[in-house]
Amino acid sequence: MDLFSFFTKKQQSRNTAKDRLKLVLIHDRADCSPVMLEMLKNDIIAVIAKYMDIENEELDIQITQTTTEDHKNVPMLMANIPIKNVKK
Repeated sequence: MDLFSFFTKKQQSRNTAKDRLKLVLIHDRADCSPVMLEMLKNDIIAVIAKYMDIENEELDIQITQTTTEDHKNVPMLMANIPIKNVKK
């Protein structure tokens, strides 16, 4: 058994669990179904990928809560999308 492949599989499992937990937290914060959130994420990625080469492994899209000036809690979309280069 290759020791390196053991750690690689463990890392992949950790990333999968982390992504699932993020979806659950986002669902709770935005009152939006996990399926809808995944569709939203995929649409955002597809639109940006039309114009830029992006780093999918480092991609991070979150929905959190923020407070407006009139003290209302509203959902906020945050995206951290590393760009490799702009398509011409």
